[in-house]
Amino acid sequence: MIIWLASYPKSGNTWLRALLSAYYFSKNGNFDINLIGKIDQFPIKKFFKGYDYKLNTVGSTSSYWINAQERINSDKKIRFFKTHNSLCAINNNNFTNNKNTLGSIYIVRDPRNVITSLKNHFEFDYEESLEFMLNKKKYTYDFNKIDDFSDFQFISSWEEHYQSWLENKIFPVKFVKYEDLLSKTFDVFRDVVNFIDKISNSKNKFNKEKVKNSINTTSFSKLKNYENIYGFNESIVSKKNSQKIPFFNLGPDNDWKKILSNNLQKKLNIVFEKNLKELKYL
Repeated sequence: MIIWLASYPKSGNTWLRALLSAYYFSKNGNFDINLIGKIDQFPIKKFFKGYDYKLNTVGSTSSYWINAQERINSDKKIRFFKTHNSLCAINNNNFTNNKNTLGSIYIVRDPRNVITSLKNHFEFDYEESLEFMLNKKKYTYDFNKIDDFSDFQFISSWEEHYQSWLENKIFPVKFVKYEDLLSKTFDVFRDVVNFIDKISNSKNKFNKEKVKNSINTTSFSKLKNYENIYGFNESIVSKKNSQKIPFFNLGPDNDWKKILSNNLQKKLNIVFEKNLKELKYL
């Protein structure tokens, strides 16, 4: 069965993945850059091998979302998967179901900080970033491949994305705010571990020291240093100079109050007012 680590892009999913990979896939909770590969991403091309989808058709792989998950789950093991996919249906094809999913941890981030991360990651200006976040038909794929949509993920708008996971009644979801994970890392991560152990009926006892080691070895500065030394396969190539754009850019320093102009702050507060109140950011 699958436990999803779900989020809208640039919302802290990779940090949570690093924390969980250190805790669940190491002896002492000490993070190693190779551990993060223990938590793969879905959907991506390799999981659709052998299925008769149309390579150059957007959304064609959605016909095999469930089939691919059934194949993954055929050994009856519990696995984590990162996803940016909205919890939705494309052409009447559901992203997942309760036969393949045990539960999910969803990490949400203040949209006023998401917009800055998107701007850096995709080399947008702020207007392009906002358009990206508001587009209810938005999807992503491997932009380096021509006419190959095998890595298609439907993300929709920022609002509809988090609401699709938050409001689902199919399986349990642990909803985490990135800002809480940042300010109360031990408490929030402890709650995430307890949630996972509960839904998976784990007999392992909560390991306080292992959690502390996981947190200490996955600080933003250390993750950024890992990227500087080893690179990071999820960073994308710049369209300007063909160099990799740093994936770990600002981290905790990404503070909309210090970065965004007053006019843009006011605009975003209006655009996302309902959501900011719902998520208690206002």
